[in-house]
Amino acid sequence: MKFITSQLLSLLIPAQNRPNIRALVSYLLLLTATVALFATGFHWIMYHVEGQQHSWITGVYWALTVMTTLGFGDITFHSDIGRLFSIVVLLTGVVLLLIVLPFVFIRFFYAPWMESRMQFQAPRAVPHGTRDHVILCNLDSLATALIARLRLNNIPHFVIEPDPLKAVQMHIEGVPVVTGRLEDRATYEKMAVAQSRLVIANCADTTNTNITLTIRELSQQVSIAAVAEYERSIDLLELSGSNHVLPLKLRLGEHLATRVNAGHLHCHVVGRMGDLLIAEFPVHNTPLVGRSLREMKMRETFGLNVVAVWERGRMVPVTPETTIADGSFPVVMGSAEQITNLATYLVIYNTNFNSVLVIGGGNVGCAATRTLRKRGVTVHLIERDESLRNSLEGVADKLFIGDAADLDLLMGAGLSDAPSVLLTTNDDAMNIYLAVYCRRLNPEIRVISRITHERSIEAVHRAGADFVLSSASLGAEMVMSLLQRRESVILGEGFDLFYVPVPANLVEKTLATSHIRARTGLNVLALRLPDDVVVPATASLVLKPDGELVMLGNESQRMAFTEEFL
Repeated sequence: MKFITSQLLSLLIPAQNRPNIRALVSYLLLLTATVALFATGFHWIMYHVEGQQHSWITGVYWALTVMTTLGFGDITFHSDIGRLFSIVVLLTGVVLLLIVLPFVFIRFFYAPWMESRMQFQAPRAVPHGTRDHVILCNLDSLATALIARLRLNNIPHFVIEPDPLKAVQMHIEGVPVVTGRLEDRATYEKMAVAQSRLVIANCADTTNTNITLTIRELSQQVSIAAVAEYERSIDLLELSGSNHVLPLKLRLGEHLATRVNAGHLHCHVVGRMGDLLIAEFPVHNTPLVGRSLREMKMRETFGLNVVAVWERGRMVPVTPETTIADGSFPVVMGSAEQITNLATYLVIYNTNFNSVLVIGGGNVGCAATRTLRKRGVTVHLIERDESLRNSLEGVADKLFIGDAADLDLLMGAGLSDAPSVLLTTNDDAMNIYLAVYCRRLNPEIRVISRITHERSIEAVHRAGADFVLSSASLGAEMVMSLLQRRESVILGEGFDLFYVPVPANLVEKTLATSHIRARTGLNVLALRLPDDVVVPATASLVLKPDGELVMLGNESQRMAFTEEFL
């Protein structure tokens, strides 16, 4: 009884449900008036036409049996007027009771009642005793990419969802969620924020500022990472109390720019592990094209290990017989001195000194353009929106306003001779379209593209993109590097570095006898010891019980490792 009362009160009291109640009551009043009108008509026809006299209860009884199509047949009219009246009552009853009533009941009573019940089912606090967990303030593309990694690393995490109905749906789908308002202090108390490992403020910049200030009222120690949409928000978020500010679009533009082929060849460092660097480099116009890794002798010449090879958006596991194609990008690991020696070797070769083309003058495009110009690369920028002309003046060496799908505009901007084109629009479909267009018009060009949704990765690679990166995967890697207290390693979309403790069944085995690559597809790069010493992977490397395997691969390969060895 207490449960029923609480459900009815939850339906009647909230202001958002009052219009539903008024609509339901209005319909019931209309139905009552209709039954009363038909009962009155029954009495009039029975008395004045049929010569019969019945009680008012009989009139209501007859009206309801006809309107509901029950038709018991115990009371009937014998005149044409009475039968015509019966038809009107029957048709009205079919409409009001058999068609309108179910809709009204579901729409204005049952559905609000179910929504109220579901609101009570939405989790409103983390389980008692929860600690060292990650709190995400919004389920966006960044959170989705990050949750997959958190699960792989067994890090507890929860998402805040203000809408109880959405929270229930997320809970049903298996997302750890707590419902509550982002600006309320009570929400973070129920999230046990003081015992959390990290809070990710991944909403709008203004909301992230509010979140940071609210959390700082509860705890000065908890670590907060705030996402910044605009560069101007970085200082404000830091002043509000954020320990780490992640300007994802700015960093995305910078990382895309470093993958550009222009001018002299150079090594691009993508990350660091202890004293070792991970770098990638192009082989275009060098004697390395067409050679196998055995013939390249990178270890003998430079002391570097080739750990993987990029080929048109695919990361290829390497063997001594792997042949390096003209468009390949080998990924190597070694010391800073060894990387510098390789860069010195490459600098005597050049690719193309013509202008690089950047399509899209948003935050990402502008960040990429500025990064390229700092390197001394000439940049031509294409932007469709005429209203951005004044703000983009001076950003690039030359600005073109118009549709990038216009052949004359593309050719006028220098596509036919450009070494690389960066597709930085926030529309995945447009980037896929432009990747096809640019690849067909210039088969030798290097196409670098941003994406927003993970589902677009394969499509944009099929379209001809050589390198793809999203702000979501970039942000997820930056957050994971904070959680694992290491430097971030940005390899490309779909491939990550995984730090996994050496499984018990592999302890004291050599890397060659572990068969990790054969059984999972993961490429072991190194063994990280407790004192942060990183030992490069070799076939004779002995796996220590207190070490961590540093492995390169994708999420499915990481899951296969868990199934095989953990």
